[in-house]
Amino acid sequence: MLDAYKTYEPLGVLKPVAEDVWIVDGPEIRFRYACLKIPFPTRMTVIRLPTGSLWLHSPTELNEALAEQVGRLGQVAHLVAPNTLHYWWIKDWKARFPEAEVWAVARLDPGARDRVPEHRQLGNEPPPAWRGQIDQVIVEGTRIMEADFFHRPSRTLLITDLIENFEDRRFNSVFYKWLSHIGGVIDPDGKAPLDLRLTFSRNRDQVRSAVEQMIAWNPERVIMAHGRWYATNAVGELRRAFRWAL
Repeated sequence: MLDAYKTYEPLGVLKPVAEDVWIVDGPEIRFRYACLKIPFPTRMTVIRLPTGSLWLHSPTELNEALAEQVGRLGQVAHLVAPNTLHYWWIKDWKARFPEAEVWAVARLDPGARDRVPEHRQLGNEPPPAWRGQIDQVIVEGTRIMEADFFHRPSRTLLITDLIENFEDRRFNSVFYKWLSHIGGVIDPDGKAPLDLRLTFSRNRDQVRSAVEQMIAWNPERVIMAHGRWYATNAVGELRRAFRWAL
C-alpha cells in the first residue's frame, strides 16, 4: 500500500545532527483515531552521553542493520517512550539490547500494556543517569502526557507530538492533506493538532510554564517525531507553535 505521506528517505540509517546527536527516520505508522487510521512518519533521536552510552528517544522500527549501526556508536543504555502514544517499537529494542533500561511517562495508552516492558517513570527531574546532560519537563493534558527533553551540550530540544509539522508537498493522500490543514499541522506553521490542543484547555497554565521552560533553555534546534524539524531559529519556532498556550 502506498504511504499516505512520503517518508524521509533514507530510512533506518543514522543521520548526524550535532556532536553526539543523530536522528533515524523510520517508516509510516498508522494510528487509530475514531474510525480512521491516521498516517505518521516516524523519527528516533540518538544521543551519546559522556559515558559513551546511548540514549534513544522514541525508537523507530528495528532491523539488524540499524542495530549494528547504533551498536557501533556505543552501548544502548536507555530506551525512552516520551509520551502516551510513542512506545510501539520499545519492546523490539529491549529484546535486541536487553541490558538497556526502559523509561516511560506515567500515562501510557492502554495498548502499551503488551508493547512496553518493565520500565521506570519519567518526571520533571532527570534521573542521575543523564542529569547535567539532558533536562526534561512533563506536559500533561486530558488525552496525552509528554516528556520533552533538552540536550545541553548540543542545545537540542526534543518534542514528540506537541509540534507536528507536515510538509504539504509530501502528501500522497488528498484526504489526509485536507485533514492536516484542518488540524493546523502544516509546515511552515506546524503546531500541536487542534484536537490535542483542546485537551490542554484545563491545563493551560501548566503548558505555558513548560513552554516557558523550553524557551528559557534557549535551544538552537528542535527535533520532532513527525514532519520537518527545525534546524535553526528554535526559540522563534517555539513562540510561534505554542502561541495558543502563551
